[in-house]
Amino acid sequence: MLRLRCCGLTQLLSFRSASTISQLSRRISAAAVSPAPGFVVEDYLVATCDLTRAQALKASAKLSHLKSPTNPDAVLAFLAGLGLSAADIAALVAKDPLFLCAKVEKTLSPVVAGLTGLGLSRSQIARLVSLPGVTFRCKSIIAGLHYCLPLFGSSDNLLRALKGGSVLGSDLERVVKPNVTFLRECGLGACDIARLCIPTPSLLSISPERIRTAVACVEGLLGVPRGSPMFKHALQAVAFLSEEKITTKVEHLKKTFRWSDAEVGIAFSKAPTLLTRTKESLQRRSEFLISEVGLEPAYIASRPAALTYSLEGRLRPRYYVVKFLKENGLLDHDRDYYAAVMISEKVFVEKFICPHNS
Repeated sequence: MLRLRCCGLTQLLSFRSASTISQLSRRISAAAVSPAPGFVVEDYLVATCDLTRAQALKASAKLSHLKSPTNPDAVLAFLAGLGLSAADIAALVAKDPLFLCAKVEKTLSPVVAGLTGLGLSRSQIARLVSLPGVTFRCKSIIAGLHYCLPLFGSSDNLLRALKGGSVLGSDLERVVKPNVTFLRECGLGACDIARLCIPTPSLLSISPERIRTAVACVEGLLGVPRGSPMFKHALQAVAFLSEEKITTKVEHLKKTFRWSDAEVGIAFSKAPTLLTRTKESLQRRSEFLISEVGLEPAYIASRPAALTYSLEGRLRPRYYVVKFLKENGLLDHDRDYYAAVMISEKVFVEKFICPHNS
């Protein structure tokens, strides 16, 4: 029996590195000749899958039906054959213990064949297996990738998006496709949707009702119309906020910067990501820009990009440099502080520091 199992493993592992084959084969062989009566899942997870005892205890609760290592052995060999390291496999098993119950010939091999047919390399498929939330042991992943690959433009873009949340774990027909259709109706093209969803892939996974509510908030509460260059950024900012929370944040901004309704609308139309800032960070910027720098609320509202920069890394040090130069007659007093804030670090040094180094 042990010889048959090892022969099967040798065939499955024919494309793996010799060192990895040897390592996994030794572990499985050791488990096979263990004098302990019966098959103990928890011990197998520790000895063969490299899980800690705590991880194995937790995972074994989902694998209590396993009576033999035969299928887990085949799955481990399959994963190693894809190029996953021992650490990758341990992380996968700890995250999804039921992966060890997947059928290699009926499910895993056909999925790999399907993904290869879509143009994914073996290394990309290995990365895909390791990503959280990716339902690799379900054949529906092929249809999901077939739809999403053209949308994201490339497999690398899609893999980047999947690191932050699994579009592939959502219902393709009832959730993902309707959301994409609606975003297109809002004037967003495929490139816009890809840029929007790479950093926030969950946007395609929320309910179609929620995304419609988010768009209504963008247009109504924030006053950012569809077609505006800031529309996608505003949608990204509010997609996961309730209307009540958005209203609360808007009121806080008005109070913090002493803005009127019109001024807060101007600010949002130019920098909708203000909604993602914490109350504390906004309060510190208000105290500095209004109380210390002496800027008027209307001035800040029309130039809200300044509020998105680091207070200690950009706003404060540049103000002190400009102030020093003005006080010592080295700079025109009407030189605009905002202009000094917006330029790159390299340009700032060239214009404001280098001429006075001698």
